[in-house]
Amino acid sequence: MTSFEEEATEETATCLHMTFYHPCQADKMMFRCLNFCKREQVRADETAKFGRDSSVCHYNIVDARVSRIQFSLQFYRKLNSSEFCFEIKNMSKRTKLTVDHTELGYLNKIDLPWKCIICFGDYQILAEIEEGEAMDYFETQLHLAKVPILQERHLPSLRPIPEKDIFPSLSPSQGKSPIEIDENE
Repeated sequence: MTSFEEEATEETATCLHMTFYHPCQADKMMFRCLNFCKREQVRADETAKFGRDSSVCHYNIVDARVSRIQFSLQFYRKLNSSEFCFEIKNMSKRTKLTVDHTELGYLNKIDLPWKCIICFGDYQILAEIEEGEAMDYFETQLHLAKVPILQERHLPSLRPIPEKDIFPSLSPSQGKSPIEIDENE
């Protein structure tokens, strides 16, 4: 056998892609300590922490309005499954963290969806999980957005806007198929 045949099979790592945006980035450079466009390995037993305290957080955001530890991400495997996931926990006592439409208070945590937008203050982070099979580590790859992520993704507003004088809870045709009605009826 050749040395190529004897090498261990290369496994792919789960990669968390995170695209960061803040309206004042050009002036204040709050993401200057983040390592963009280069994949970084993180051991599976470590918690990835994001915040302003560089002695505790590997992902450092240079902004006095950001908490010492803003949020953390824990890599794990679902019970009785080969699927790997991330759990996001709000570590800020002052600032709520929003993951898509779910608001997290201090120490609240949820599973990170495969693609979602994380918001706190004026910060917007698009998180996308790329599946892999490595169990001992995961990777992160950070990107910088030049335009607001919410604007770029053309996401609908958080609240549905009802038509004039029609409220879904009061609609008599709830659960029925739509019926065409003459305006004069």
